[in-house]
Amino acid sequence: MTGPVWRVDLEDEAATRALAAEVAEFVGAGDLITLSGDLGAGKTTFVRALLRFLANDPELETPSPTFTLMQVYETARFPIVHADLYRVQDPGELVELGWHEASEGALVLVEWAERAGGELAADRLDVALFSDAHRGPNYRRAEISGHGAMAQKLLQTRGAQSVLERAGWRRAQRTRLQGDASTRAYDLLRRDNGETAILMISPPRPDGPAIKNGKSYSALVHLAENIGPFVAVDAGLRSLGLSAPAIYAADLETGFAVLENLGTEGVVDADGPIPERYLEAAAVLAFLHSRDLLHELPLGERHYALPSYDLDALVTETELLLEWYAPHIAGLTFASGPRAQLENAWRAALAAPLAEKKTWCLRDYHSPNLLWLEDRPGLRRVGLLDFQDCVLGPAAYDLVSLAQDARVDVADDLELKLLSAYALARKRVAAEFDMAAFAASYAVMGAQRASKIIGIFARLDRRDNKPAYLQHLPRVARYLNKNLRHPALAEIKLWFEQNMPQLLSEP
Repeated sequence: MTGPVWRVDLEDEAATRALAAEVAEFVGAGDLITLSGDLGAGKTTFVRALLRFLANDPELETPSPTFTLMQVYETARFPIVHADLYRVQDPGELVELGWHEASEGALVLVEWAERAGGELAADRLDVALFSDAHRGPNYRRAEISGHGAMAQKLLQTRGAQSVLERAGWRRAQRTRLQGDASTRAYDLLRRDNGETAILMISPPRPDGPAIKNGKSYSALVHLAENIGPFVAVDAGLRSLGLSAPAIYAADLETGFAVLENLGTEGVVDADGPIPERYLEAAAVLAFLHSRDLLHELPLGERHYALPSYDLDALVTETELLLEWYAPHIAGLTFASGPRAQLENAWRAALAAPLAEKKTWCLRDYHSPNLLWLEDRPGLRRVGLLDFQDCVLGPAAYDLVSLAQDARVDVADDLELKLLSAYALARKRVAAEFDMAAFAASYAVMGAQRASKIIGIFARLDRRDNKPAYLQHLPRVARYLNKNLRHPALAEIKLWFEQNMPQLLSEP
């Protein structure tokens, strides 16, 4: 398919280079870009800027391939082939040039693409550059069109540029920030005056294969599949006076948003958790959980209903341990009998926490998603990130996420202080707060979360080629062992002793 044409006015050479940087954000290995247009309209400027941006080398030499026909660049991300086919008389000549071998797994830039005949892929991005003497000697116009799969990529990029324009950050320098375990990406935006913001890149993701009851994993456990939930929950948190990032502009359809930059100061240092910051983060949860929170949040002209963290969702998450950790790390597989036995045990244990009054579970309330804003007062010193998967569920879940942090060791005495401070804050608001019932819920949700994370970290290793997460497995296994000591989990503890004792013996 061919999507709409993206037309861009380029007032000078700097604008052409900026356009190349924007295109570089969404192209990669296996993509094809064809270039056309007027002589002297800036194709060389565009290609040079694109190559330098992708190679992360502003001084990269970019000789013209007019006589060599092909120039290959080996970058850290993927190879890039720049071809000028002006001198090609017959498409068969490309075979002799080793075209297919050079372009496999590479980003391919082609000038005079019509000389290639049917040798080029149908999925491509066409970049045409034109001059206009009536608009001045330096004026250029770009017309970019996407064909096939590249049409959707182009639409997403247009969405990003629209958001940047509306937020007033179109001309800002963009630098990709280090990613995490999610499918989202983030760019740091920096103006010439030093001001910064964050571009959140969270395009809608297609639903995965059905795994149970005709539903995908993300549907079963209520993971956000577009940027809408983030926008809605962000506004909800800010309406309560908490420090979620301000949203300067967002495009709900394409999944881009320009956010306030809350900085990089976290709640941990080289020695681990900073106690006073963790205590303040626990106070934020007590503040939230002591209120009657909305179950539906405004989202543009409609409302977003927070999903319920129901029994099927919680049980499905625990099954990740059997599906990924057991076979790939522990070398174990289980027949339907033991699997059903564990599922029934989880359903029984989770009944009590799910019978409690539901509150917002931000769901990833741990050190990577908490920032420290020293210059703000009170609870606003805790900056909140990554809450798009917020659900309505047991209050204990987020406190477990904090006090049994999967990424850093939380000492037993600090965990106890967090629980005590949280309970006292809840009791000051509601004298009927039941600490014993909350402790049982805390243990059950802690065991559930630990089981899920052990499975996720194994999946990140085996499926996503991210082995670094395995270093956290012993820590999370210790948390699991600690939680299983509670009487509410006796049946589940017995199952592990009989079926997976090596996990209980993790140091």
